[in-house]
Amino acid sequence: MDGDETSSYIDLRSDTVTLPTEEMLEAIRNAKLGDDVYREDPTVNQLEELAAEKMGKEAALLVPSGTMANLVAVMANTRRGESAILEAESHIYWYELGGISAVAGVLPIPVKGEMGVMDPHDIEAAIKPASLHHAGTTLVCIENTHNLAGGTVVTPSQIRAISEVAKDHDLRLYMDGARIFNAAVALKVDVKEFTRHVDNLMFSLSKGLSCPVGSIVVGSEAFIEKARRIRKMLGGGMRQAGIIAAPGIIALERMIDRLEEDHKNARLLAEGLAKIDGISLDLRTVQTNIVICSLDGLGASAEMFIEKLKARGVLVSRMCKTRIRFVTHRGIERRHIERALSIIGEVVGEIRRRGRV
Repeated sequence: MDGDETSSYIDLRSDTVTLPTEEMLEAIRNAKLGDDVYREDPTVNQLEELAAEKMGKEAALLVPSGTMANLVAVMANTRRGESAILEAESHIYWYELGGISAVAGVLPIPVKGEMGVMDPHDIEAAIKPASLHHAGTTLVCIENTHNLAGGTVVTPSQIRAISEVAKDHDLRLYMDGARIFNAAVALKVDVKEFTRHVDNLMFSLSKGLSCPVGSIVVGSEAFIEKARRIRKMLGGGMRQAGIIAAPGIIALERMIDRLEEDHKNARLLAEGLAKIDGISLDLRTVQTNIVICSLDGLGASAEMFIEKLKARGVLVSRMCKTRIRFVTHRGIERRHIERALSIIGEVVGEIRRRGRV
């Protein structure tokens, strides 16, 4: 695998651990640069134009991270004191330090979905009207693919149904599409089939697409102009940002189709895990490059299990007390999956033997 400290590990913690390709590194070295705050970086301009065209929207904005992208978008879509409906286990709600409330001043209204997908009727029931007592709802947020649900896809038809509710109530619809290309590859459709139903969205360059840093916010020209001002307010106005944009161009031109390999490896991993006594998972959720399994049947904590895997050269992530997550990505090959399954089997066997003592 690529890397330094973790080069001897099979690193399945996240697709954020991917390193740029040699072509990307060369593009960084040769990137034409300018001051992006003045909109004079030609490489950033090229990436933003390419991203907007690929998503079927008018304009795009490069930001340093996915968390900043979500915060910028929420703030550009709302005003302080309003509310936003989002799936109860969404990344915005759980993993962004409460920025939607602490910084944006927006009240999140969580709605429990099925495999990460909110029911349009539940969304409609959760809408708060603007009044003297309520933080009126102005925004609906969806996540695609949905991380905590196991990398599940919100299909174009499901997005369209949610969009119809949003339009009926004059709400904006935003998509946290950090892994939206995984969704498109999984369904073998153009990414525009997803984006046509949302007002605006973000996607990540630094996950499965293997860029070292960066995410893109996409939407109408007016929305992006507002988002640009908010990015500056949050400290995200970058100067010679072409060194970030250069690998992003390569990612959008040449790194999307290879995501299918990650999906195949995730399926191989999931099917192998399902055969190990004591480990349980729902194979229906294994639709892209994420596999989440439960250790409840093993009677082992996630922390202990993770440490035992690490000692044998496999890195995974803790999701809760008894659930762990595996993410496949560039640099993980079939042989790594087979080796990881062998090691997991050894660890499970050790735990079971000790449990009988």
